[in-house]
Amino acid sequence: MVKVAIAGGSGGVGREVIDALIAAKKHTIIVLTRKDTLAQEPTEGITWINVDYNDTTQLTKALQEVHTVLSFITTQDDPGSTAQKNLIDAAVQAGVKRFAPSEWASSRLDYLDWYAYKGETRRYLQELNKDKKVLEYTLFQPGVFVNYLTHPHQSARHLPSIGTPFDFANRRMILVDGDDGIRITLTAVQDIARVVARAVEYEGEWPVVGGIQGSNISIGEFIALGERIRGGLPFTIERVKAEDLEAGAWETSWTPTVDHPSIPPEQAVVASKYMTSRILLAVNAGSYAVPDQWNNLLPDFEFTPVEKFLTDAWKGKA
Repeated sequence: MVKVAIAGGSGGVGREVIDALIAAKKHTIIVLTRKDTLAQEPTEGITWINVDYNDTTQLTKALQEVHTVLSFITTQDDPGSTAQKNLIDAAVQAGVKRFAPSEWASSRLDYLDWYAYKGETRRYLQELNKDKKVLEYTLFQPGVFVNYLTHPHQSARHLPSIGTPFDFANRRMILVDGDDGIRITLTAVQDIARVVARAVEYEGEWPVVGGIQGSNISIGEFIALGERIRGGLPFTIERVKAEDLEAGAWETSWTPTVDHPSIPPEQAVVASKYMTSRILLAVNAGSYAVPDQWNNLLPDFEFTPVEKFLTDAWKGKA
């Protein structure tokens, strides 16, 4: 039993992980939040602590006796990752053993410029351990959440449903021309949460790169999977050239709407088209194909087969 601190625990992925840790009934859990702790929903098994990520002294105090810090804070408006660097510094000063920065997606960051803070955090951690190991850490990387492929239907307790260029509901996809051999990793958020809970208990050393691989398939196999899941009917595939995506000169009959709290409604159309282009380029660059370090370290862990997950999620839906 150890004391685990969750930073940014009000988001979808963080709350899924919190549920998995509570279910394990093995740890003391604290959740660091920038919001008023009185406004948080009381949850048995966790303690809320209000923090200011600009105050390293306060963070250090909050992390006393903490064994593992799991970060889910997102700082798109802070590409220098100041908040997360302060959290890392506080973890070191408080004597924290393990740290997981806010990753939870791709292995590489090509084209995903809103993830600039992740790249800066990776650099900061690498520099921290340059001469000797100061802080044990892992980069949890699960690829694409399978749950997004059930949009607009919710398939997780907390992770919100988000539109992607892979629209199973309307049997259509937008893909980069000629990329059918590119591979993509699909992992259910429920499995990610359970892997993280197991990783907290893992007695060996955490790997720096911590890939979580539910299923690793080619784009061609991905199309076939979608068609099987959705009743055997063919998907409409619209192809765009990579150079047109990079130039912003691409046109399709539809574009997914990226509904995210960080995007003002008046900017949704422009932001959605831009993010779609960058996601497609990232897929084409192999950024969403992640390695399988945690699969190998937890060989008895049974991942939910992607086809079964989606078949169950779409059962009875038009």
